[in-house]
Amino acid sequence: MADGETVGVVGAGTMGAGIAQVAATGGHPVRLFDAAPGFAAKSATAIAARIDRLAEKGTLTAEAAAAAKARITVVDALADLAPCQVVVEAVVEDIAVKHAVFTTLEQHCAPDAILASNTSSIPIARIAQALRHRDRVAGMHFFNPVPVMRLVEIISGPDTAPAVADRLSVLGERFGRVPVKVKDAPGFLVNLGGRSFTTEGLAIVQEGVATPEQVDQVMRDCCHFRMGPFELMDLTGIDVNHPVSEIVWQGYYCDPRLRTTPYHRSLREAGRLGRKTGQGHFTYDDKGVRTPGAVPPLPDAAPAARVVLLDVSAALADLMAGADVVARDDGESPLLIAPVGEDCTAVAVRLGVDHRRLVAIDLACDTSKRVTLMTAPGADPAILAAVAARIGANGRAVTAIKDSPGFIQQRMRAMIANLGCEMAQIGIADPADIDTAMQLGLNYPQGPLAMADAMGVAAVHAILRQLQEATGDDRYRPSQWLRRRALLDLPAATPA
Repeated sequence: MADGETVGVVGAGTMGAGIAQVAATGGHPVRLFDAAPGFAAKSATAIAARIDRLAEKGTLTAEAAAAAKARITVVDALADLAPCQVVVEAVVEDIAVKHAVFTTLEQHCAPDAILASNTSSIPIARIAQALRHRDRVAGMHFFNPVPVMRLVEIISGPDTAPAVADRLSVLGERFGRVPVKVKDAPGFLVNLGGRSFTTEGLAIVQEGVATPEQVDQVMRDCCHFRMGPFELMDLTGIDVNHPVSEIVWQGYYCDPRLRTTPYHRSLREAGRLGRKTGQGHFTYDDKGVRTPGAVPPLPDAAPAARVVLLDVSAALADLMAGADVVARDDGESPLLIAPVGEDCTAVAVRLGVDHRRLVAIDLACDTSKRVTLMTAPGADPAILAAVAARIGANGRAVTAIKDSPGFIQQRMRAMIANLGCEMAQIGIADPADIDTAMQLGLNYPQGPLAMADAMGVAAVHAILRQLQEATGDDRYRPSQWLRRRALLDLPAATPA
């Protein structure tokens, strides 16, 4: 692909305008079309204003900004895109509309021109179905806001020529994006890979283990996600993330690993769509400021004076600094343990200890700001409160949850890692591209395969197996990619 080849953009809405902007600042002449009369011209004016702001901030020189603005031409008909070497479609997610656009483009564009779709949910194979020359059709899926989000998914349908994906990857780089090559599949890469973060959070709340506020606090403070799953869903809109969850789940023939919850659906049906309606998982004022969500209170208590450590751990002892730490059960003191994948009930039965005094502490994450505690049914609330007070006296916030195999973050990170492994298994993308896409597309602190390695592949496998056994739910079925690497003691990113 030669420098400066002309790029056509069909659809001048938010996504199309963003694509036109990065194409122009990347050095390509752009022809911008929208079916609504006058809308493309209005959009071009807004693009020019954004480019001017980049120059004001020093991101672009005044000369580069002027040149970028001059590269954008508004056209009145799809036929005016005939000179374009690449056309990117960014219209509504309606297959009939897309077929009409692509069949018209096929009539007017050169035989070697690439026809790409910015679709986020419709299979490329289905879009290409209406065309005679399907080998030149591919996906070029950008993320909103396009000028800020660096990722672009280059999606090859069953008939897409390899050279087309290669050319679009080069084009993506010239647009200043990071391209990843992805196989045509429901949700492509990011919309598939992002399911676990939200749906496992929803499962935890559905089970009554924790509240949305508690889940978000743990995932931010202990795992370094920029946003928790519930505030993220409220930001994107329940009317967006619930349908996408349903589409991806159905697209994979109802694989339970992708299943959402009745609670998720009920919010959409109630019109509680998140920030846009002032109510979702949380409530918001007129300025969009969120009201803190519910957190079950702990009773006031003096810090525990003596504790029994069932696990010999320097980290556990550090959390209990100031208490008399003993190794043998005195029949009165709190019993502390740091399980991986087990709940308190299973630990109490396995060890034959008093479940009323047993407190599980999650050490499999960052505990410098927040510590997660859980207890079995029938536990003494005074014991839990005393342990929480001791941890609080040592400078950490405490999240106390109901019994759950894997606490909150072990479950959630194991599910994220497992889905990343499954994407590698079915060839959605290369392992390195999976990690890159999830970090750039969703701002994850790590990609899912890197997350599996950080947690320990064997530990992730064990967490999932224990969850599957405890619940009887194939939602927690380990990917074969993960299982084999856990058994062979190999990193998650080891090639097939």
